[in-house]
Amino acid sequence: MSRSGGRRAVWLGVAMGVIVTAGVGGWSLVRPDPEERTITVGTTDGIASLDPAGAYDAGSWRLFSNVYQSLMTFTPGNAEPVPDAADQCRFADSELTVYRCTLRPGLEFTDGSALTAEDVKHSFDRILKIDHPEGPAKLFDTLGEVRIDGNAVEFRLKTSDAAFPYKIAGGAGSIVDSRRYPADDLLQDDRAIGSGPYTLDGYEPGRVARLAPNGGYAGVLEELPTHRVEIRYYAKPEDLSEAWRKREIEVNAGHMPPAETAAISPSDQGIRLHDQPGHETRALAFNLRPASATSGRAVRQAVASLVNRTAIARHVHQRTVEPLYSLIPQGVNGHAAVFHERYGEPDAGRAAQLLERGGAETPVRFEIAYSAEQRAAAEEAGTLKDQLESSGLFEVTVREYAPDAFREGMAKGAFDAYLVDRFRDYPDPDAYTAPLVGTDGVHSTGYGDAKVDRMIGDTRRGYDRSAVLERFREIHRRVAVDVPLLPLWQDKAYVLSTDDIAGAQYLTDNSGVWRLWELDRL
Repeated sequence: MSRSGGRRAVWLGVAMGVIVTAGVGGWSLVRPDPEERTITVGTTDGIASLDPAGAYDAGSWRLFSNVYQSLMTFTPGNAEPVPDAADQCRFADSELTVYRCTLRPGLEFTDGSALTAEDVKHSFDRILKIDHPEGPAKLFDTLGEVRIDGNAVEFRLKTSDAAFPYKIAGGAGSIVDSRRYPADDLLQDDRAIGSGPYTLDGYEPGRVARLAPNGGYAGVLEELPTHRVEIRYYAKPEDLSEAWRKREIEVNAGHMPPAETAAISPSDQGIRLHDQPGHETRALAFNLRPASATSGRAVRQAVASLVNRTAIARHVHQRTVEPLYSLIPQGVNGHAAVFHERYGEPDAGRAAQLLERGGAETPVRFEIAYSAEQRAAAEEAGTLKDQLESSGLFEVTVREYAPDAFREGMAKGAFDAYLVDRFRDYPDPDAYTAPLVGTDGVHSTGYGDAKVDRMIGDTRRGYDRSAVLERFREIHRRVAVDVPLLPLWQDKAYVLSTDDIAGAQYLTDNSGVWRLWELDRL
């Protein structure tokens, strides 16, 4: 029996078993109320869309991992993808340009209709055709064509891409019903018809998602979930914190104010606390276009020489994040502190020399923009302003933008510098390389380097991912010289639960999958 199978068997013996009470006439048996099986989970990670073609965010993908199936998925503690809706998947050529999967037999969507290879092809075709600005189309930059043959699906790639199996194992690989989901538009209602371990039983945008076990699920899980789950969404960390204090939720899997998170101790009565390296990072992105005040490399290098990440982690985030000196975070192969290797500790003298050699007039004036929905961004941007201005080399304006205005401004290159967040869409160093520093990267910095692009191509031809790790480090050392992005921190993933809930430690890991089926009541 698997680890989850053995653990669940014990829990179910307690939680699903009969309740024994003593009475005058002897022992009596009382069954628990089915409604008591619902587990409430709170989070600040909202949902952009219920349609996989229109979502590329952590909150949406967490829900997708429960209500949709992908051909591949990640199991706890395993960084390599394994088949889920697929029976098997493999590269069919030595050039890593043809990836072939065969489906498990008997797959069904939650409405009872068959899940076929045609549905898989439809799911990927529509992502590329719709090309939604907030969707995952950019993730499939190497995908040329999807072909089907019976129950087999064949992905024809435009170039070698050893990371492709990782990409289809996440939320972007969610399989949808070709009869329900339009080929050229998003599904225009609040439904989610998938084949995952749960079915979406109710949804109120921005408030709650109700999940019920899908008894028809067939995939990698050896044990089907037995409990209902209610996910409650909170717009602000303070709202989540209040809900937790009042015990309106039993599992807290979101972001509370840093000071409140830092004050929690594993020894606190009535709770369980689990933490691990998180999958969210933040960086300061720069606009490299000629009209921007940060277009000069010397300016960006000087900023890199002045930023004190430790102060940000301690004083802004109360040690709930870790300083980050690489675009590849801890917990992902290829991580190396390349920015610390190059710039060391903050040094105003070195920054002044860089600006002088680069011919920059001081003080350099520029703006740092951030989105109103980014947690602690106002204090963080203010701290960056203070750090830069204390050198006498910079004058910085800090400005907050509404989320839509921020995304639009970033896409148009309207900001000099701006705070950007990245969540782990697949646990491979490519996820923090090609989309970020390849030409036409997702953060719209205007950066492009032919040598970096060639090296990215080299890494994608390496089926043995451990054999190309030094190539990834070489890419990031070059990026540390150009500084289109300056990594700031990596979060810690905290999951809190009441002490009568088991399995919270398996809820999430560096894969980004949200395993609600691992939760159970003691």
